[in-house]
Amino acid sequence: MTGGTAHADEDIGNGKGSAKTDGGKDGGNGIYATAKIQYSGAVAKGGSKGNVTSADVTWNPPPCWYAPYLGAKDFKKKMSGELKDAMGKPGMTGHAGSALAQTRQHYEDDYGWANTPGYKDYNVDKDGKGMFWAGVENPDEPDYLKRTSCSDLPFWVDNGEPAPAQYEEAITPKMLSKLAYQHMQLPDTKVSLAPDGTTKVNLPTWAWLDKAAFDDVKATAAVDVPGFHIEATTTATPKSLTLEPGTGDATLIPASGECPIVDGKIGEPYAKGKSKETPPCGIVYNRSSKGGTFPLKAALTWEISWTGTNQNAAQPMPDGTIEVTQDIAVEEVQSINR
Repeated sequence: MTGGTAHADEDIGNGKGSAKTDGGKDGGNGIYATAKIQYSGAVAKGGSKGNVTSADVTWNPPPCWYAPYLGAKDFKKKMSGELKDAMGKPGMTGHAGSALAQTRQHYEDDYGWANTPGYKDYNVDKDGKGMFWAGVENPDEPDYLKRTSCSDLPFWVDNGEPAPAQYEEAITPKMLSKLAYQHMQLPDTKVSLAPDGTTKVNLPTWAWLDKAAFDDVKATAAVDVPGFHIEATTTATPKSLTLEPGTGDATLIPASGECPIVDGKIGEPYAKGKSKETPPCGIVYNRSSKGGTFPLKAALTWEISWTGTNQNAAQPMPDGTIEVTQDIAVEEVQSINR
């Protein structure tokens, strides 16, 4: 049987027989779904991946999903044309030809099988009352087999009804929250240091974040077609700053290197007269960088949660991090011989 998965950047049909679809995306290998997820808020430009790294290495966004594709009349026009072209190619006999014939029977002559009912004339008598759904590839999934695993034939879903239970990968608000997470673009983390750029051996380097870095960041993913609308908003809130000095010859403050939010701030700005005090967040370098620099890594951890359609209470997601590297020169303290 002919089937396929989608490219997520294609336009979606309107469910009423007047959809504009991009037919050039299927590569001649069968029907490919067209379900465009709409992203808004703090998301990367051009539909690319964002800059958030999940703290849970086992967490992954969905590699593919099933979503609304076309209304009945549009689907009939596209699928019948695809089948006609495929069956007219040389060598379409035997198993391949039989599979194509069964697919046509499935949509035209009410031919079905276990848990998969057939359709009469592509369900055109229900045009405007639902849509055919089909598989969509996540273009950011590197594993080809996973990306193309939503390969069942397109299936019908009435407006206001959930997808049949056997399609576990049917798009849901929770899946949208993961896609919003994947596309979220958090502000760059610029850690303020004192001294800045060049510090001294055995003297504390103070580190803190500007209060502007503590605003919540939101990203939303939605699917919106006639008869079907779901969305999810992922919210990120700063949680802690972790420092890695770039050398083993350094003392972290606190010892874990993780500076939590205290009274709405991370660390404390250096002020004149505090040179002999211990900062709440910082580093003491125990040797010089000998004319070079140490790569100080600063990772800001964000606490992430989501809300969405029929889910008003915030649900936790894995923490996310973004990391920046700042070059630090460390000099010996010059002593004066008398």
